[in-house]
Amino acid sequence: MMEYNNIYLGNFFDLINEINDNSINLVICDGPYGVTEKNWDKIDNTIQEFNLNLIKILSKKIIEGGALYLFGKPNCIDFIDYRPYLTLATKIVWYQPSRLAQGRRNYTNNYDIIAYFTKGKVANFNLDDIRIPQLVELNHRKRCENVPSVTNGKFGKTKFNENGKNPGDVWGDIKQLTYKSKELLSRKFLHTIQKPEKLIERMVKASSNIGNIVLDPFAGTGTTLAVCQKLNRNYIGFEINPELVSICKTRLSEIKMEQKYTLFSQMA
Repeated sequence: MMEYNNIYLGNFFDLINEINDNSINLVICDGPYGVTEKNWDKIDNTIQEFNLNLIKILSKKIIEGGALYLFGKPNCIDFIDYRPYLTLATKIVWYQPSRLAQGRRNYTNNYDIIAYFTKGKVANFNLDDIRIPQLVELNHRKRCENVPSVTNGKFGKTKFNENGKNPGDVWGDIKQLTYKSKELLSRKFLHTIQKPEKLIERMVKASSNIGNIVLDPFAGTGTTLAVCQKLNRNYIGFEINPELVSICKTRLSEIKMEQKYTLFSQMA
């Protein structure tokens, strides 16, 4: 088994063999989309075949009750049978209305898919850690709760919660990074490689606990690893690009230094 809290340089299909079966709690997989000519996005077959192979391989490494979040375009898992390996719990829509592209013969694609898979019965779904503000006017919400199916029926758990609600399967509250985003490492990573930390944070909080092991097979700029470092999860990252591995190591080193400084300040 590889050491935790490290990023490894190499190809996913080689490095994954170093991971023990049934050892990973959570996988966040933001790999190729197969829609551009960029080197990191090129694949040898269709994106559906590519993703099915990923699911097949990763399912062996995930513990029973563990989870996989797989990023892609709307058709990224269409017409493939992933059922022998993992259960598709839901397709999360990451809605991005600020995209600049304007379709001339079709409607512009304004969202990505995050396919949320589980291995057997889900072990972790920490709803209280990911609640978002209620958008429904409170008086209206309370009137709705007076119906019998809520007060005495099977929908009792849908009652208003002062701490917020389930974020649902359409995430429009987390925006893409912009040129002004403080966490953006380089303009060349905008809208392609680098995802916002808030996006990854929601998945890590929901589907893992402190001390669990999180795998990122295509680490890119290291957002998943950075989030795990901040949230006290153990992590393993793979990345084939040496430049990006260097960026990841620098990013993680800076976070660790900040954490040490904060701890020292608290003890002083």
